[in-house]
Amino acid sequence: MEGTWIHPVTNGQRLLAFLSLLGPAPRTVVAGTLWSNVPENRALGSLRTTMWRLNHAVPGLIVAARGQLALAEFVRVDVTEFVSTAGARFRHPGGTGLHSPELRLRELLPGWDDDWVIFERDRLRQLRLHQLEAAAADLCALGGYAMALDAALEAVRSEPLRESARRAVIGVHLAEGNFAEALREYKRFRALLAEQLGVEPSLDLTDLVFRREPLRNRTKAALI
Repeated sequence: MEGTWIHPVTNGQRLLAFLSLLGPAPRTVVAGTLWSNVPENRALGSLRTTMWRLNHAVPGLIVAARGQLALAEFVRVDVTEFVSTAGARFRHPGGTGLHSPELRLRELLPGWDDDWVIFERDRLRQLRLHQLEAAAADLCALGGYAMALDAALEAVRSEPLRESARRAVIGVHLAEGNFAEALREYKRFRALLAEQLGVEPSLDLTDLVFRREPLRNRTKAALI
């Protein structure tokens, strides 16, 4: 916030997080969500106290108008920038790497178990994973195999059981002509699926690997 560091107490953190993630909201909705275990008048009182403390630390931080609460325009929210950058990328695809801000974003508010936080956390996690996979595909198409593999492996690290992430890794290996690496990744994923879920990789993923198999006279069963 314009280079200003503040250290709000828990209620202040929750209010800032709520307005950052959900945007402007009616005062009663904010109070009812953040202080849902107390009567409305007490919730509104707690909200007023929290707003006063935040605005005392950073004047004008919380804006109240016509019953609505919002963050001041000078506040930059990394999540908002992440979503905006991700949207621009999907409209104008192109090569990118892990240095892009949207791909550096980590888990949202770890340890918070509020329903509204959990929903936003999962939404952003899914968006980031799709971004990583798309970045891997773009970079691979441009011949940037090292960075493509870096993006794909980051997606696998985040979600080891996600087949589309494994597909991205395997796709980079195959594009480079590294069939042994692709087969090793496939076997690793197959073993993990069997151990954790008792299922097999999809036929599409299996075909992706074995249609590139250089020894055509070998059966899939023999290689597996």
